[in-house]
Amino acid sequence: MSKSVENVASCLCGSVKVHVANIDPKFSVCHCASCRKWGGGPLFMAQCGTDVKFEGEDAVKEYDSSSWASRGFCSNCGTHLFSRFKNAGSYNIPVGLFPNTEGLVMSMQYFSDLRPDYYCFSNETPEMTEAEIKAHFASEV
Repeated sequence: MSKSVENVASCLCGSVKVHVANIDPKFSVCHCASCRKWGGGPLFMAQCGTDVKFEGEDAVKEYDSSSWASRGFCSNCGTHLFSRFKNAGSYNIPVGLFPNTEGLVMSMQYFSDLRPDYYCFSNETPEMTEAEIKAHFASEV
C-alpha cells in the first residue's frame, strides 16, 4: 500500500506522534468551507483506515466538525492531525505530515462545487459536489 519508509507523522512541536499501519497512496483533496477555513486552503488528506495509534494523546484535542466527522489537532502547536469519520472510526490524515511517503496520487476532489475561483489543479480527478457528499453521508447520520 504505502511506499513510506516509516508511517509515522508528528505535529510541529513533536508532542504528538501518529503511527499508521497503512497509508493509501491515493489521496483526496477537500474544498469545503470548513477545510479551507481550518487549513487556509484545500486540505490534502490520505486515507489511513482505523489502525492508527497516537503517542502524546494528552495533547490531542478533537473538534466535532460535522454530523459525520470530527477533526483532531495538537493543543500545543495547533498542527492539524486528522479527520475521523464517526461511524467507521477511520482516519484521514494530512498528506504533509508524512515526510517520507512516495508515490502519492490525487484521486478525488470533494466539495468541488465549493472550490473558489482563485485556485485550480491541472490534473483531472473524479469530483463530488456538496449535494453528492451530503447524500453519501445521509445514511451514516
